[in-house]
Amino acid sequence: MRILIVEDQERLRTILKERLSVQGYMVDAAKDGEEGLSYIQATTYDLYILDIMLPHISGLALLKYLRNHAYHQPVLLLTAKDAIEDRVTGLDQGADDYLVKPFAFEELLARIRSLLRRKEHEYQETLILDDLTLNRTTKEVYRNQQAISLTKKEYIILEYLMLHKGEVISRESLENISSTFDYEGYSNVVDVYIRFLRKKVDDPFQTKLIHTVRGYGYVMKVNHD
Repeated sequence: MRILIVEDQERLRTILKERLSVQGYMVDAAKDGEEGLSYIQATTYDLYILDIMLPHISGLALLKYLRNHAYHQPVLLLTAKDAIEDRVTGLDQGADDYLVKPFAFEELLARIRSLLRRKEHEYQETLILDDLTLNRTTKEVYRNQQAISLTKKEYIILEYLMLHKGEVISRESLENISSTFDYEGYSNVVDVYIRFLRKKVDDPFQTKLIHTVRGYGYVMKVNHD
């Protein structure tokens, strides 16, 4: 199991990395939010441990990035004793658990084991809709056993739609997951990438899977018409 720690206190960061490594985990450690984002974008992790108060990019901002970009792995927040509002915000934004500093290493280990057990039961490696399959580990997509090559943004949008198949997903949600980290404002990126996806995923096949719900957004489902 691979874990990313983003913690600006050097001594704590070093101790956590060393002790978790002894427990058999593969651990990367970042000193601030900016470095943490680089690790997130470069490597797939099974668990993220994020300090809320970080230089450059906060732990809550990293959490928002993870959830907006369809990273569904568990996130454990490290917080100060008096940071109640931040803990509530973090849980509301998709954090799975939190630990208040100072904490016992044994408690951290117990939280990690619990979150990873939960992940094993919840994580779907392969998403399937009709004859379309998406492997979230290898990032491979097939339709009717034919490989489909997607760009990173196309893949992110398709994965999100398949995770929520049968649900109408708003344009705003798709704008968030397909945007860059510092994206603000309106763009037509959703229209563009939905069009790209339809050319690859739908147009060569009789059954259409990506549907527009006028005035609301998009939904992935099998069209039985």
